[in-house]
Amino acid sequence: CRCDCERSLALIAWLPFEAWVSLRFMREGKVQTSFIVGGISIGVAVIVFMSALLSGLQSNFVRRALTGQAHIQVLPLKEVVRPLRDHESAWRESATVQAPLQRLKSIDQWQSAAAQIAYMPEVSVVSPAATGSALVTRGDASRAITLTGITPELYYQIVPLPEKIVRGQAHMEVDTIFIGTDLATDLGVTVGDKLRVSAANDSVNTLKVAAIFDLGNKGANSRSTFVALRTAQSLLGLTGRVSDLDITVHDVYAAEVVAQRISALTHLEADSWIKTNEQFFTAVHAQTTANTAIRFFVALSVGFGIASVLVVSVVQRSREIGILRAMGITRGQVLRVFLLQGGLLGFAGAMAGAGIGGSALMLWQKFQLNADGTVMFALTFDVQLLLQTLVLAILTGLLSAFAPALRAARLDPVVAIRG
Repeated sequence: CRCDCERSLALIAWLPFEAWVSLRFMREGKVQTSFIVGGISIGVAVIVFMSALLSGLQSNFVRRALTGQAHIQVLPLKEVVRPLRDHESAWRESATVQAPLQRLKSIDQWQSAAAQIAYMPEVSVVSPAATGSALVTRGDASRAITLTGITPELYYQIVPLPEKIVRGQAHMEVDTIFIGTDLATDLGVTVGDKLRVSAANDSVNTLKVAAIFDLGNKGANSRSTFVALRTAQSLLGLTGRVSDLDITVHDVYAAEVVAQRISALTHLEADSWIKTNEQFFTAVHAQTTANTAIRFFVALSVGFGIASVLVVSVVQRSREIGILRAMGITRGQVLRVFLLQGGLLGFAGAMAGAGIGGSALMLWQKFQLNADGTVMFALTFDVQLLLQTLVLAILTGLLSAFAPALRAARLDPVVAIRG
């Protein structure tokens, strides 16, 4: 008993009175404290686990969607329809509307436009490209392809093509061509074979297959081909010119805003991946909304749990509160006692829940694997997410404790002591 008194006196010496009383109440109600900390821990673990899971899933989806395309593509403006007016009638206008042929066009003064875009702080890389349709032939077999001329040192920073090569080397020459796996199968070619490539303007060139890639999409693998920029310019009749500018930005989710700024700056058409993949981006946004909803309802349930336990604690400790008030404790101090209790419960539950959530993430990474044994998708334990969850749990504890604390502070000492 003497040791307990000495420990209590030592604790009082450096703890504020409100904190000491809060800890005393929590220690005496061990069962209630354990249940509420356990409930908070489960709630926080769900938030941490589901947030990391949905964030990893979303990042994986975005990475796969952008694996074979630029964040923004700048194109020349399309030719518009021009009505032919009938001037014989002053009050009536008749128009013959005919859709113009969208011919392969180049970007006027593309070097200047590329320099303007690269100067923008949101832009990471700008890569010129010459893209058009062509026909590839080997013997009696022929296929329609999309021919893309690139500058390797720039384009590889946008699309990591070397990582997608399954056969051959990423080194590109003026007389070589990169083709997809499905196109290679259709034509029956492999690395080192030669293909005859012809464009709509009757330009023909024979190119050697230097690499075969896999973009993870059957349509792209059977249609997409890559050559050196000068080779594509010669075949497509775009000598010294380019048909589009491929761009990456630092924040992929701000691509549409940056695209609008580029369009206003250069007076060219700028299409972001968000615009061209509208349905996919809607799904990503729905995932973010679902994640927010999960956090809200888990926090709401945790808050009601804390509030209910503290209401019971106030009822059970009415006599102690009355005695403390009779000894001169102010209402503000009583209020702070229960607010601190709510905050401490939230903090303890958040720390335990973060540990449980982190352990669940490690188990997920260990056991949820693809058929080939690789990780399904990368999950990261974000420190910022942990801090946000910790703050959310403490705020939830404080807000949930406010009503019971206010009730305790308003107790009349005489009535409370009489019971």
